[in-house]
Amino acid sequence: MASKINPLTFLQQTRAEVTKVVWPSRKETMITTVMVLVMVFFAALFFLAVDQVLGFGVGLLLGSAN
Repeated sequence: MASKINPLTFLQQTRAEVTKVVWPSRKETMITTVMVLVMVFFAALFFLAVDQVLGFGVGLLLGSAN
C-alpha cells in the first residue's frame, strides 16, 4: 500500500517537477504542426485511393460497376 503524503509536500514536489519541463519553442511547435498537417493530408489521399480501389473491386465482384 502506498504511504500517505502530506498535501503540502505533494504540492512542493509537483512544483519542483514542473520546473524540469522543457517546453518547445514557437518555431519547433510550428514545424511540428506543419509536419502533422502534411502527414494527415498524405494519409487522407492514401485512404481515399484505397477506398476507391476497394470500392471498384467490390463493384466488379457484385456486378454493379459502371
